[in-house]
Amino acid sequence: MLALTLFHLLAAGFGSPITSQRSFEIDYARNCFLKDGKPFRYISGSIHYSRIPRFYWKDRLLKMKMAGLDAVQTYVPWNFHEPEPGVYNFTDDRDLEYFLKLADEIGLLVILRAGPYICAEWDMGGLPAWLLEKESIVLRSSDSDYLAAVGRWMRVLLPKMKFYLYQNWGPIIMVQVENEYGSYFACDFHYLRYLKNLFRQYLGNEVVLFTTDGATKVFLRCGALQGLYSTVDFGPGTNVTAAFSAQRLTEPQGPLVNSEFYTGWLDHWGHPHNAIPSSVVAKTLSEILAHGANVNLYMFIGGTNFGYWNGANTPYMAQPTSYDYDAPLSEAGDLTEKYFALREVIGMYKDLPKGPIPPTTPKFAYGEVKLMKVGMVTELLNDLSPSGPIKSIYPLTFVQLKQYFGYVLYRTKLSRNCSKEILFSLDAIHDRAYVSVDGIPQGILERNKLLKLNITGNAGANLDLLVENMGRVNYGRYNNDFKGLILNLTLAQDILLDWEIYPLDIDRAVQEGFSPKISGKKASAYEEPSFYTGNFSIPSGIPDLPQDTYLKFPGWTKGQVWINGFNLGRYWPARGPQLTLFVPSNILVSSSPNNITILELEKSPCGTQNCLVEFVDKPILNGTLLYESSSEKLFSKDLWLGPI
Repeated sequence: MLALTLFHLLAAGFGSPITSQRSFEIDYARNCFLKDGKPFRYISGSIHYSRIPRFYWKDRLLKMKMAGLDAVQTYVPWNFHEPEPGVYNFTDDRDLEYFLKLADEIGLLVILRAGPYICAEWDMGGLPAWLLEKESIVLRSSDSDYLAAVGRWMRVLLPKMKFYLYQNWGPIIMVQVENEYGSYFACDFHYLRYLKNLFRQYLGNEVVLFTTDGATKVFLRCGALQGLYSTVDFGPGTNVTAAFSAQRLTEPQGPLVNSEFYTGWLDHWGHPHNAIPSSVVAKTLSEILAHGANVNLYMFIGGTNFGYWNGANTPYMAQPTSYDYDAPLSEAGDLTEKYFALREVIGMYKDLPKGPIPPTTPKFAYGEVKLMKVGMVTELLNDLSPSGPIKSIYPLTFVQLKQYFGYVLYRTKLSRNCSKEILFSLDAIHDRAYVSVDGIPQGILERNKLLKLNITGNAGANLDLLVENMGRVNYGRYNNDFKGLILNLTLAQDILLDWEIYPLDIDRAVQEGFSPKISGKKASAYEEPSFYTGNFSIPSGIPDLPQDTYLKFPGWTKGQVWINGFNLGRYWPARGPQLTLFVPSNILVSSSPNNITILELEKSPCGTQNCLVEFVDKPILNGTLLYESSSEKLFSKDLWLGPI
């Protein structure tokens, strides 16, 4: 850390920089990396700083170090740092440079996956949704508008990263260009060359630039480029020799590298929680290390898709709030049996660090918290959309409204009396719409699943559709994923026109507080989307509180939850598999009551049961109540499914 700080001071003009004696390079003759001129093999683990509160970065990195890792690998999500064109955020939980300094201080090298596309089961694969303002844009290609935006972003990001390169006394030994490009339909080598030249321009010629693709000739054909070192990814149960033979098709000499060795797998709403036995992961890890190969364990800790950051796959399946991934460190950073099993394997091939392993953080069950209904979304539009509606003959998408996440209310009038007239979406809803007529719920339209409803109401009544963006596709051809009403709707074969559209700024409204509009409507099988709120205090007289906890939703259906204004994420216990949300202790306060705000989209328990949520001390991530079809088995990042 001292060396890094000294270098920055010198580079800033406080003296003449000392000639660096540090180097990290590829030795093609000996098929290895050279670190400071000596053969080097790394064992790395993936951690996404964007999925872990800054408060816990040090704890997680220390646990990774004590597992025997030499390095950590992390993605840079472009949309996390540039939420609007030209508006950049590198503060607080987005302080990438602080994360790099911590890694360096702890003694971990860093493998930086700089994008611009990252996949990562992250909204739109890390690409900003505002790129879609040019509707015809071809993402991840030589499209001139796309390249211009990438160039502007990299002019901000890469100069920051240059200070942290290993050659400049920082921790970054390698930088990935793009991600699994061989899995994308475009196969645009001009685009890859543009990125390579851009990275060289800002990072220099010494840093090792690399690509990652599935370990088959098919993926490497479009993912590899001369001047970028080709690495592969594969999971447990794979024939290791065959997988590295695929890498040798593009890199006949040089180090063997598995950049994504899967320790678990991702989840989708409505499907069982994925898990891979520790013994299976440990066996293949040992085989990789016995080959003398370099490896990155993806994930070593998964973390949480707080807010709206989860991605989705096609056919459309959104990922849940938890990104636990069945990783060696749990979503909450807990030490698991898999952690110790993999640490034992690593200890067979290198010396493990001495000293204690930081313990699992304690959890506390704060118990039940009573909630009260604040009002329906339609009753709170002055709070949620203070600028009023945008009027349009035809519906507008989220991007056209510059509402990139969350929810939008679309409203039109019934032109005539309707008695069970069919409202048909033709898959116009991305992703889920909660439909009502003058406050009377009609039902739900859902992308690829529920495409029509019977509508009843009188001429002149408000037809409302609250549309939820459930996360953009992060992998494959269709990550140009427009949200909202993306096509016209028809009611009894008539196209619905003359819309009033309310972009909802719910995060701001929650932080500022609502003007209560207590509704007297009785509960029904489906209720209109509504807000509920409550308070709880941290118990006094118990040391070391607040502690981490988990929030459970007995009797609730689907929605979004905030604690003290922090957007914790989506809950959907009616579909599962995730029944509890992780609540990190840093968002809780002991000096005053903590506020909970819930947006329940379908049905609360408040009309028939106790109107409450419950804080518990154990997660429930595998409580799927409604299994969907087996279509999830069709999805695989690299066509490896292993035992999943």
